[in-house]
Amino acid sequence: MLPPHPGRRWTIAKQLGVETAVVRFWGERDEPWWEYDHLLRTKTRFSDHGLSLDVVEDRPPMTNTVLGREGRDAEIEVVQELIRNMGRLGIDVYSWVWTENPVGVVRTSDSVPDRGGSLQTGYDHELYQRGADHPAAGVTEEELWENLEYFLDRVVPVAEEAGVKLALHPDDPPISPVRGVPRLVTSLESYERILDLSDSPNHGVTFCQGNFSAMGEDVPEAIDRLGERIHFVHFRDVEGEPSEFVETWHDDGPTDMRATIDAYRDAGFSGPIRPDHVAKMAGEEDRAEAMAGYTDMGRLYAVGYMRGLMERTR
Repeated sequence: MLPPHPGRRWTIAKQLGVETAVVRFWGERDEPWWEYDHLLRTKTRFSDHGLSLDVVEDRPPMTNTVLGREGRDAEIEVVQELIRNMGRLGIDVYSWVWTENPVGVVRTSDSVPDRGGSLQTGYDHELYQRGADHPAAGVTEEELWENLEYFLDRVVPVAEEAGVKLALHPDDPPISPVRGVPRLVTSLESYERILDLSDSPNHGVTFCQGNFSAMGEDVPEAIDRLGERIHFVHFRDVEGEPSEFVETWHDDGPTDMRATIDAYRDAGFSGPIRPDHVAKMAGEEDRAEAMAGYTDMGRLYAVGYMRGLMERTR
């Protein structure tokens, strides 16, 4: 996952032999980055540096859409515009979330000690729930299901026409409710219900392995069940359960990571995959861009580990 402008991380990616990019619009969220000319410049910027932009992992504002409030149709029109523009530019996958805020990922700690003094992120639901309710508290689960169906009815046909794959990311943490707001994407069964809302092959999944592990699923079996509806993968692992978990090193969690690579191959998946939620290592504590879970050295380790697994299972 890379920012939309060249820098140290683009250079590191190229040195690793990475050829495809996943973009998140850090620093540009207040700009209409979904408009054609903006996406065009982003796409060509990556191309000029030898990278193919294959995934947009960000979303325009959708709070009214998720909550079914006035103004949702205008928000949905923006998402439709984004998808059409991605199709025109050959950007294949749109990874999105269905939560009450633009980020959706919640952690209560960014300094859980791990091997050799490295630091991981973690979540403690009991602690988090002591905070004040979210402003959207009071919306019901039934309303969120109705709003999701309303959204998909208007967006999936556009994705089909544009040739773009929609890839819904799980709620992170996969637990409901969170500060008074229900969450829908918290289990394999809820995913299957969401996929049943539209049987289009363009409506699919961002398979975030750590979330499925936290759900208590056998991760390779979940890959097999979702199969061809997996459009994008986050390669990570956690120790614990939805109410309390900690990120792990990619080679040190409960999931058989080699088996997951085998499962993707058996399912026919050949799409984009990226490491996620890595450990913060020595020397990274004071780097300005060292956002917890997204530091450079941990990602270098993860990419090498992933390459090794792929070589062994080829």
